[in-house]
Amino acid sequence: MDDALAAAVGRLRETFARYPRRTVLEGCPHCRGPVRVDEHDLFSLTLRLGGTVGTDDDVKSLVPLLLERLATGNELVPSVISSLLVRQDWRTWPAAEQEAVDGYLMVVWRLLLAEHPPRVGSFGDAAEFLGMADELCGGIGLFLHDWDTIRGSAADRHIADLVIGWVGGAQLPAAVLTWLHRDVVRDRLYDAFERDHDAAWADDLARAYDLLSWQVSSDM
Repeated sequence: MDDALAAAVGRLRETFARYPRRTVLEGCPHCRGPVRVDEHDLFSLTLRLGGTVGTDDDVKSLVPLLLERLATGNELVPSVISSLLVRQDWRTWPAAEQEAVDGYLMVVWRLLLAEHPPRVGSFGDAAEFLGMADELCGGIGLFLHDWDTIRGSAADRHIADLVIGWVGGAQLPAAVLTWLHRDVVRDRLYDAFERDHDAAWADDLARAYDLLSWQVSSDM
């Protein structure tokens, strides 16, 4: 595990340690009864956790494990985890708990942008992360501002993927569309192509630049 991610997960564990993890959770007596927490089938658990299975404290006890596995494995789905935390109204949790989750999200975001293709667990691309973060945080300006400051081929290729996916019909948060419409993003793609014009991914950068220029002019 990356050192920064390990530190973020460690902070989650320390912060949520006051909520003991139970091996068996109460389930709806009309649905399935008691449910054993099986780390090999966390996906099934997350679909019911905090609803028909377990208490609010049980959710908190599992937050470190779920977020760790989300960034290191491939069995969990980002949108399912974000929906779980939103149902728990996590922005009303104590400040230390919110800050631990926020810190984790920023670490994951930076790790995702550091490599292309990304190698951060269940996060397939920047669009998937931003969709989760938008639901969780009610805004993603902090992540987009961070993207403005992160330079290099990997981060630029993620922008190209975002543009190509969007023009191809992918749904993006409104804040992302506003961010993409700025001249600085088109200029960044152009500069990236100039820098990497001999690279295997140069055509993707050029295509993204052309598509973004066309889309922005069409939206005016």
